[in-house]
Amino acid sequence: MTDMLDQPVTNKPNTPERNTDWKKTVLEFQKPSMGRAIWQVLTSLGPYAVTWYLIYLSRSVSWWLTLPLAVLAGAFLVRIFIIFHDCGHGSFFKSRTANDVVGFICGVLTLTPYHHWRWEHSIHHATSGDLDNRGTGDVWTMTVQEYLKSTRWQRFVYQVTRNPFVLFGIGPLYLFFIRHRFTSAKANPRERQSVYWMNLAVFSMAALLAGVFGIIPYLLIQLTVTAVAGGAGIWMFYVQHQFEDVYWESGKEWDYTAAALEGSSFYKLPKILQWFTGNIGFHHIHHLSARIPNYNLERCHDAHPLFNSVKPITLSTSLKSFNLRLWDEKSRKLVGYGHLRKLRRQSAVSC
Repeated sequence: MTDMLDQPVTNKPNTPERNTDWKKTVLEFQKPSMGRAIWQVLTSLGPYAVTWYLIYLSRSVSWWLTLPLAVLAGAFLVRIFIIFHDCGHGSFFKSRTANDVVGFICGVLTLTPYHHWRWEHSIHHATSGDLDNRGTGDVWTMTVQEYLKSTRWQRFVYQVTRNPFVLFGIGPLYLFFIRHRFTSAKANPRERQSVYWMNLAVFSMAALLAGVFGIIPYLLIQLTVTAVAGGAGIWMFYVQHQFEDVYWESGKEWDYTAAALEGSSFYKLPKILQWFTGNIGFHHIHHLSARIPNYNLERCHDAHPLFNSVKPITLSTSLKSFNLRLWDEKSRKLVGYGHLRKLRRQSAVSC
């Protein structure tokens, strides 16, 4: 897995301070804790299983009780995905076997192929904020000039893709129910096989639960659970890399440290939401070192002044990200479509 500690330290003027004492802090929190890991598994998968049992019991009472429980199950599934995510980075347990076993189990619950996702996600970490290497494990982002030079059809597709209803509603359902059932053309045999084995496990789980709940009730419940978890998860990922002052650079100007501290947000959430999202709001720390397990992210953030210098995004300020669509290379900011109208007016005046 790509890790900041494996990257060379540069001295470019546009990057964060280059003193390396923070690396010692990061090393301290990279060590997995068996106790913390097991406790997190118990407090995540345990409540998730109990919630599904309550959903089963609620069927004979009212669907008005079933649906809120399905929403709650979706919230627990977000936390389970963070465990899956950490296992993919090899950071949750010290044992690789433990990471792979728990990661696979969480993959079944989240409908996500473990090895295939891990491979794509490692590319995201290695290229986050790199304008020349977009397209794998990220949210499709065009620059202003790319958008202006694109065809009407390309603009239409981009606008639809970036529409919040599609991005956080239809998109997650497509991703988890359909996209994850197929392999990438660039995947190697192990990643391809992981998709096939995960499909078998997912379909087996679905068949079992459909036999218990009935096909239609199960599909409605699973759809609700996945919609809640997927929508929340995509929103978290979106806010973590789609904010106004986010870092983007091209070619040799791209810097790993800057991409972590300036291109990954510190999403400061209320404690209850921080718990359900497995501390992943400390995303700048995660991108500095993916080897830090989620249960150590906050402690690492609080341990060094450099990490605290990252301006947080709050729940209210994060809503501004809804309107951000394009990267403007001149102002070096993410902007909305309204910025294009401003450019056209300026161009008309100059003519």
